Amino acid sequence: MPLLSRELYKYPLYLILHPFNGFWELKYERSRKLNLIISFAILFLLIVMKIMQTQYSGFLVNIVYPDSINSLMESLYVIVPVLFWCIANWSLTTLMDGEGKFVDIFTSTCFALVPLLVIQFPWIGLSNLISLEEVSFYHFFSNVSVLWCAYLLFVGNMTVQQYSPSKTIGTIILTIAAMAFMAFLCLLFFSLIQQMFAFVQVIHQEIVLRR
Repeated sequence: MPLLSRELYKYPLYLILHPFNGFWELKYERSRKLNLIISFAILFLLIVMKIMQTQYSGFLVNIVYPDSINSLMESLYVIVPVLFWCIANWSLTTLMDGEGKFVDIFTSTCFALVPLLVIQFPWIGLSNLISLEEVSFYHFFSNVSVLWCAYLLFVGNMTVQQYSPSKTIGTIILTIAAMAFMAFLCLLFFSLIQQMFAFVQVIHQEIVLRR
C-alpha cells in the first residue's frame, strides 16, 4: 500500500513533466496492472473533482443551478468522453498499424488528464475567494490545463502507437470525428428507445381507456 500511495502521485507528476520518457516507461517498462490501478484512481478523482466543481465552485464561475445537479450525470460527463476517445482511437489505430493495445490507450489517456487535477482542483476553493476582476485568472488556468492535456494526449498517442507527429495529428482528428459519430449514434439510439417507450405507453393508455 505505501508503494501504491507513492506511485499514485509520484509517477503521474513525473509523466506530465517528462511526457516522452514517461509514456515510454508507461508502456514498455512498468506493470500494466499497476498502471490500470492508478488510471482508475485518476478517473475516480476526476469524477470527484467534476462533482465538487458543480457544487462548491464560487458563484462567479459556477454556471450550474444547484438544484439541477445530478452526481450520476456529472460522473458520465467524465467517463463517457474517456471511453469514447479510447474506443474510437483503438478502432482507428488497429486499422492504421498502431502498436498500442486498448489497455495502453486507456492508461495513457488517464495519465494525460492529470493536469486537470493538478490545476483545476485547487481552483475549486480559490474560486470562492476571487473577485470579478480576477475571474480571468480562473479561466486562464483552466485553459492552460486543457491545452496541457491536449499536448499530453498527442505525445501519449504518438509514443504508444509509435507514429510520426503528422500521422498522430491525423489520427487524433479522425478519432474526434469518430467520437462525434459515436455520440450521434448513441443519441439516435436513445431517441429511438424513448419513442418506443412513448408508443407502448400510448397503446397501454388506449387499452385501459377502452375497458
